[in-house]
Amino acid sequence: MKMSANPLLPLRDKINELDKTLLELIAERRKLSTQVIHTKIEANIPVRDIERERLLIKALINQGKNYHLDDLFIKRLYQLIIEDSVLLQQKILQEKLNRGTIVTAKVAFLGPKGSYSHSAARHYASAHLDEMIELSCSTFKDIFEQVENGAVDYGILPIENSSSGSINEVYDLLQKTNLHIIGELSLPIDHCVLAGPNSKIEQIDTIYSHPQPFQQCSNFLESYPHWKIVYCDSTSSAMETVAKLNQPNVAAMGNKDGGELYGLQVLEHNFANQKENITRFIVLARQPIEVSEQIPAKTTILMKTGQQAGALVDALLVLRNHNIIMTKLESRPIHGTPWEEMFYIDLQGNIHSYEMQTALKELASMTLYTKVLGCYPSDSIVAVM
Repeated sequence: MKMSANPLLPLRDKINELDKTLLELIAERRKLSTQVIHTKIEANIPVRDIERERLLIKALINQGKNYHLDDLFIKRLYQLIIEDSVLLQQKILQEKLNRGTIVTAKVAFLGPKGSYSHSAARHYASAHLDEMIELSCSTFKDIFEQVENGAVDYGILPIENSSSGSINEVYDLLQKTNLHIIGELSLPIDHCVLAGPNSKIEQIDTIYSHPQPFQQCSNFLESYPHWKIVYCDSTSSAMETVAKLNQPNVAAMGNKDGGELYGLQVLEHNFANQKENITRFIVLARQPIEVSEQIPAKTTILMKTGQQAGALVDALLVLRNHNIIMTKLESRPIHGTPWEEMFYIDLQGNIHSYEMQTALKELASMTLYTKVLGCYPSDSIVAVM
């Protein structure tokens, strides 16, 4: 008896055709975005027009009602489309401003291929480079040294996580370098328990990973008190170890993409203490970049105040008096000088703005030490609500 054809095939073919058309339309929209930014450059118009974005989404939601489309779906969809457009326009503007920007670059990151830092490096390269030559490093210090001695063009380093906080070793290394922060990116983190193809979660008694994932997933680990925790230099080295051991009782904690590189399957995922688990990375280079005043920028400074009462408060008041928003304040001890600290401050604003220049001059006059670590485009594209 001859089997009938799958009745879903004609419908799937139609859906495939529609998906192809959607991609073509999105690509056409991106082309128009490139025309828009060239016009904005000539007219010196800011990249973002929040009110225009708000009105656009509102109008699209109203139009969607005619097609029985969900309001939240339309809102989320166009927030993503607008974010893509803004980032594309920022890239074009920055490339025009920094004519010496490297398009094929060597990039150093922590751990072997498959680590979160490796994913971050690829994400940055896809947005800013035509081609990336990858260099994995075993320590954060190695990344700094590779950039400092010219072996690579850029270094990608995690600086803070929304769950476990700041990565102190990176902050400490920033104290002693002449490198510049030229970019940032935020990467959502979905930790997974990864094991061999035939393993089951009930069989696991040993788990390998970097200390950060263990810290970020401490609540989940409490459910498996019998597990032996083994610390590794990176999540990718943990996955590599588990793949080589090829035993049903061992697992690694890392990301899904990295697990696929090592032939590991996901046993559990999405179990971090904070469901919104995001790591912020910085990009280091030997030379600073210019940041257009048409796009949102961040400036990161390093500061040492005196030990008199209220010294830090007085310095922060300078920022408030010039309407400069502080998004991050981190203190770290100064090595070799007990009980003294350096302060790392992330500020919203371009270093070349009048407000920032004035504030930095005042800070230099009232602090023991002030240094600009970098001015760079802000990676945080705040969605229109």
